Amino acid sequence: MALSTQTLPAWQISPADYLAKRDVQYRLEAPASCYVPMADGCKLAIDVYVPQRADGDDRSERFPTLVFFTPYYRRFKMHSGAKGEPNPNTGKFRDFFVPRGYAVVVVDVRGTGASFGTRDSFRSPRERADSKQIVDWVVAQAWSDGQVGSTGVSYLGAAADFLASTGHPAVKAIAPLFSVWDTYADNYFPGGIQIKSLTAIYDDLMIGLDHDRRDLLKNFSYFANPDFEGPQPVDEDPDSSLLAKAIYEHLGNFRQTDFMAEFRFREEALPYDPSFSSATISPYSVSDGVSPNVAILSVSGWCDGAGYMNGAVARFLTLKDNPRHLLLGPWDHGARIDMSPWRKAVEPSFPLLAEILRFFDTYLLGRDTGLRSEAPIHYFSMHAEHWRSATNWPPAEGDKTLFLSPGVLNDEPGTDKDIAEYKVDFAIGSGHNTRYERIAGVDSREYYTDWQGRTDKMLSFTSENLPQSLEIAGHGIVDFWLASSEADAAIYAYLTEIEADGTERYVTEGLLRALHRKEADPPNTYRAAWPFRTYRRSDAAPMVPEQFEHMRIPLLPVGWRFSAGSRIRLSFAGADADHCGQVPHGRPPKLQIALGKDRSSKLILPVTAVGGSD
Repeated sequence: MALSTQTLPAWQISPADYLAKRDVQYRLEAPASCYVPMADGCKLAIDVYVPQRADGDDRSERFPTLVFFTPYYRRFKMHSGAKGEPNPNTGKFRDFFVPRGYAVVVVDVRGTGASFGTRDSFRSPRERADSKQIVDWVVAQAWSDGQVGSTGVSYLGAAADFLASTGHPAVKAIAPLFSVWDTYADNYFPGGIQIKSLTAIYDDLMIGLDHDRRDLLKNFSYFANPDFEGPQPVDEDPDSSLLAKAIYEHLGNFRQTDFMAEFRFREEALPYDPSFSSATISPYSVSDGVSPNVAILSVSGWCDGAGYMNGAVARFLTLKDNPRHLLLGPWDHGARIDMSPWRKAVEPSFPLLAEILRFFDTYLLGRDTGLRSEAPIHYFSMHAEHWRSATNWPPAEGDKTLFLSPGVLNDEPGTDKDIAEYKVDFAIGSGHNTRYERIAGVDSREYYTDWQGRTDKMLSFTSENLPQSLEIAGHGIVDFWLASSEADAAIYAYLTEIEADGTERYVTEGLLRALHRKEADPPNTYRAAWPFRTYRRSDAAPMVPEQFEHMRIPLLPVGWRFSAGSRIRLSFAGADADHCGQVPHGRPPKLQIALGKDRSSKLILPVTAVGGSD
């Protein structure tokens, strides 16, 4: 690759170097647990871990507190003599932060674990109100220094967003990890298409947890330890009688499969509650309540579900007046796996907790960590296998446009009026080692290893061999003219690298239900660097069969280097039978893509660097 600023070290102080020099003065002891009553009388179970001095000095101290709000049990009760981690959800944070001078509080959100109450929705507004009251309790404790941060993966990350949106003055910093900004578009309905496989699997998980159904939990590797004996009772409940009452209340919890099906359109109210829509369970809807003094670290990965990385970017772009940082790595949901095809090990080598520590050290402990002098954005470029830094998103220095001609991608638009035709096959899928499995609780270890030949059954366009390497970062755009034999269609666009030896590598994808093709300006609460859609009923419109319409599909963002000698392939499908339902039901459409100069269709790639032979 030609020399550029991109080849310089991404960090002035690497996360590993920071961690190596960071002092550890405290030890971790068993937690105290109790019930904290909410304003409506509902009692929430919490665990409290207060740092104890490693040198044995027992003088009283005050600490900043990290609060975790989880629906996945704050702690499991363990069988006598059992081994294993009783808190697989947040244990690594507890073990890491308490010895470094942070109090940690883990909360069973209402309707879960040992807490009382019922869950009336996914990320209920009642949980948001609870979180503010929990912070009131925390800062009133003798060990609290009055400062609170919050972090956690997925559900817990969104809970951190909601906590910050309450405007509680004690909340100084949040690090939402692998979490949504918009539950509709980032998670369950990307491109307006429902990910049905996600709701079904996740529903089983939540029944297993909320109802203490261990026969279901054994199907999820995170919770399959046979020594788990349900939620850990709090200290004041030695005979588990209170726990039994709490679990009985959980039988009234909502069901995920039924609940998510209510949200056909974004921001459309529930039929029984005009104040409740998909916005209600999305952090963007209350983001104007976040004080500009709250520091924010947004983290996601290139294979983080159907759009969690969009959520991380949107949070960064939206809260532009806050101290903010963005980290995007070669990770799946939760950074459990390094999903780069060129990885050296399955487990990620990047010390993510060290970077989170540096963030909280800066904004809660007030240490001079050098973080404020770093670039606000760090992202990983796969195949280059290097971290990059940037001051803006997207970091691209320019675009490369490839025009669609019959079967090929060209540097120049065609001059004829060719049309590519494709009969949708509802049996086509993307497999079962994709970006969609991990967010449903599947313990994926490999990603897209069965991609070879999969796009041969799709409508594909392939470039000539690249004369030199090409590195991209950001959202590619598929800009095309489409006609359908039906009034609706689901469009799946896949980007593939075909290496010189014929190996096919999945790069990224984008999807769009044609009903939602209308674009709009994003609201102030959801800033986007890609084509934005409201997904509202008022903007939805059937297509006129056989009539060409112009539309754009943003590909999910990625950092990727195409090698010299490789070819770039763009493929279209009309179904992903492994994850989504049919659109329209029982009516596989015939799709046409216009390729002529007057209606050119093209792929636009966000280029950061062009180099020589690899």
